[in-house]
Amino acid sequence: MVVTSNAQFNPKYDRKSELKDFDDSKTGVKGLVDAGVSKIPRIFIHEKNQLDDISTASSVASQFSVPIIDFEGVDGDTAQRGKIIEKVRDACERWGFFQVVNHGIPGNVMDDMIDGVRRFYEQDTKVKKGFYSRDATRKFKYNSNFDLYEAPAANWRDSFACVMAPQSPDPQELPAVCRDILIEYSKHVMRLGLKLFKLLSEALGLNPNHLEDMGCREGLLLFGNYYPACPEPDLTLGTSNHADSGFFTILLQDQMGGLQILHENQWVDVPPFSGALIVNIADLLQLITNDKFKSVNHRVLAKNVGPRISVASFFRTHIHEGVTARMYGPIKELLSEENPLVYREMTVKEYLTQLYKQGLDGTSVLYHFRLCK
Repeated sequence: MVVTSNAQFNPKYDRKSELKDFDDSKTGVKGLVDAGVSKIPRIFIHEKNQLDDISTASSVASQFSVPIIDFEGVDGDTAQRGKIIEKVRDACERWGFFQVVNHGIPGNVMDDMIDGVRRFYEQDTKVKKGFYSRDATRKFKYNSNFDLYEAPAANWRDSFACVMAPQSPDPQELPAVCRDILIEYSKHVMRLGLKLFKLLSEALGLNPNHLEDMGCREGLLLFGNYYPACPEPDLTLGTSNHADSGFFTILLQDQMGGLQILHENQWVDVPPFSGALIVNIADLLQLITNDKFKSVNHRVLAKNVGPRISVASFFRTHIHEGVTARMYGPIKELLSEENPLVYREMTVKEYLTQLYKQGLDGTSVLYHFRLCK
């Protein structure tokens, strides 16, 4: 592809062609780094107003600390479980994010999952290209920026997406370099997800099985993200400002850092914490809880060191036979005169259609489903 320096003004700049050239290379951002670029292509340059606050964000980060919740004893002592539920409720209402320790996923499994993502991206390019696709029907696909053609600017990140539930993929559909750990890690995440859905149900004052009985837990979409070192990190982002789709996300990150959440209108760092997993509320859970639990915007900064590696496990109902017409709306037990209906019912297909239409542009997809705008 043609690499356009950010220092040049080119009146003949053809963004669509540059996007297509980048996409057709099937080598992603890592391919640019491997080629030795010293200037990032113009398609990755974000508007100045999207980047102005990056230099000041670190100065406010120390004023806030994302809650860390210890799950030790959550399945045993009733009093201890009650304390954990209170902490989960408070974190979901005030932060939309929390970190979990003693969550039950062994440290060696988490380390192997990070290494598996690294092996995928650093394997032979010819092999990796065979998985490059934008076909939504594939169980496993790798590309750079799912919203490449819709977003205002591309992010300095490559990702693979793998649908692990409700129907697990044929093992032969998965890359050999990370096949075994994808399967093993997903089993652990599904078990932790069930535990979280029960805790969230109880935090809402509902039966522990309420969210699971609604079908919230049936889908699992796993993303393996690779953020190469960026030669001009002040001009782009690793992941732009957005809120997650689905009900909630379990995030495994390495020790590089760079994740920030928007809390009280300020960007706050979420530093890596040894052995911890990050849980964040996503849009569908905010919708069905009628705004009681918050889906919070977050982003990842680009850095001149790397790669940064993360694994995001999205609990999200997928579009497939039997669920396409399923409606989701605020849980009736949570509604009252003091807490009237905020959203109309919608299908996951409606939500995802809107998400893919607008891309990660920092605006709320949920806005389109509010009754009063």
